[in-house]
Amino acid sequence: MGFLAVLFLALALAMDAFAVSLCKGFGARKLDFKACFIFGAYFGGFAALMPSVGYLVGEGFREVVDKIDHWIALFLLVFVGAKMIKESRQAQNNVCERFELKTILALALATSIDAFAVGVSFAFVEFRGITVWQSIAMIGLTSFFICIFGLRLGNKLGCESCFGARLGKKAEFIGGLVLILLGFKIIIEHLS
Repeated sequence: MGFLAVLFLALALAMDAFAVSLCKGFGARKLDFKACFIFGAYFGGFAALMPSVGYLVGEGFREVVDKIDHWIALFLLVFVGAKMIKESRQAQNNVCERFELKTILALALATSIDAFAVGVSFAFVEFRGITVWQSIAMIGLTSFFICIFGLRLGNKLGCESCFGARLGKKAEFIGGLVLILLGFKIIIEHLS
């Protein structure tokens, strides 16, 4: 997996957080730089923490599953991608209502659970031109900036906007599709 593939992966994983950020931005009356930074830091921090833990877990099993590692990576990426696509089709749950610290922590954790599975797959993927830890940092930073952007965009669109909710759902759908395509790219590279 090279730099460009990791960048697409990072963007795809950030789409759940982007959808939540848009929604949170809709309901926020006033957003200052500090609030945006803290919000982005929680989401970006969890987005980096979860694949780190997943990678360490995957490394523990690497020798056991070395012959089928590419199939595991395919399965995990397709599973997470399909889950994101399914969630993009479901009705919007009401994550917009609260902007409290415990709510933000819960949402940051919930949107980064998919990154744990991707982190497990990192133990079975060959990286070219980028290390696994640089990849994980890229995932965290991408989520950080995407969340700040989503929060600001949602705030500009306002809480009455149906366009923003549709945009979040489309972003989540595209993110899921990218993960599935990356899974198939890994399998094709391995088999050729």
